[in-house]
Amino acid sequence: MNWLVLLGLVAFSECIVKIPLTRVKLMRETRSEKNMLNNFLKEHAYSLYLTSSPGSNITTHSLRNIQDIFYLGNITIGTPPQKFQVAFDTGSSDLWVPSVLCSSRFCSSHVLFRHRESSTFQPTDTGFRIEYTSGTMKGVVVHDTIRIGDLVSTDQPFILSVNNSGFDEMPFDGVLGLGYPNLSLTGCIPIFDNLKNQGAISEPVFAFYLSKSKQEGSVVMFGGVDKSYYQGALNWVPLIQADDWHVHMDRISINSGVIACNGGCEAFVDTGTTLIYGPGRLVDNILRLIGATEHYVSCSAVNTLPSIVFTINGINYPLPAQAYAIKDSSGDCYIGFRENQANTSTETWILGDVFLRQYFSVYDRGNDRIGLAQAV
Repeated sequence: MNWLVLLGLVAFSECIVKIPLTRVKLMRETRSEKNMLNNFLKEHAYSLYLTSSPGSNITTHSLRNIQDIFYLGNITIGTPPQKFQVAFDTGSSDLWVPSVLCSSRFCSSHVLFRHRESSTFQPTDTGFRIEYTSGTMKGVVVHDTIRIGDLVSTDQPFILSVNNSGFDEMPFDGVLGLGYPNLSLTGCIPIFDNLKNQGAISEPVFAFYLSKSKQEGSVVMFGGVDKSYYQGALNWVPLIQADDWHVHMDRISINSGVIACNGGCEAFVDTGTTLIYGPGRLVDNILRLIGATEHYVSCSAVNTLPSIVFTINGINYPLPAQAYAIKDSSGDCYIGFRENQANTSTETWILGDVFLRQYFSVYDRGNDRIGLAQAV
């Protein structure tokens, strides 16, 4: 499929469905709490919240942030609509929310889908189980009408969870994947593809703006790009393969000295990951070079730390210390780099929200590429 995508230079606001995102704080308040969250962050870290602008062609989806970690947004499922707060994740392709039939501890504190109250609900007999590093989710594949702002996906397959373990402290009700169809564990059509096929969006494109400091102001947009959220050029990077949001990265450097990705490596651009993940020995070297102890530095020293530069497709993307050193309530700053424990045959990095707050990102399914630009 080869769609014509007209974006990058001009924002076609009349075609864009824009969803405001709100930042939400979670539990990472002190060093003593970091281990509880770290296991989960090996797989996920999100945030979003949904609203729309009545009478406007632009729908705004607000995101909430959790200690600069989670961006959560509202969607609705069923007829009449039932509202859920989900994580929008470029690293996966399935949608799941908890069912009213769920009896696990997670479900006791989250919104549950009441399938009997939806006139458009369609069951199947396909059971499913997803294994995360931090826990499991078991459920059944079903179909219903799903709305993201003014976007409507009819007969959308998704997973109704009947048992969750390992997510009890997480603030989201579910996860909405924005990855390629081949990443769907259920084999079902992802919601973005369904929206495209049903003509709900004008162009097969979506983009994220994650605010650096304000709780409000983060946005995910569908169908085009609003140029007001970035400055300078929108630089396009081809995907390594048209099956996942991963690109070739040239190197990572400090003060012009290469510290990782020497000779090139792979980088996944992942809105569903909070931090930046890489091979353990290379992450340890970065922490050593900036003088971090157990991933922490004194916040008073942040202004003296160097920028870490990611070079992608020949373009430098500096990440200043103010972006990768995140203050917690104890007065210390933790460094947003962690070990990627996945076994890969090549050096692989995951560029999560620590990177994406600095750089506006565009995901172009029509041309199989990612656009990056300095966020405003």
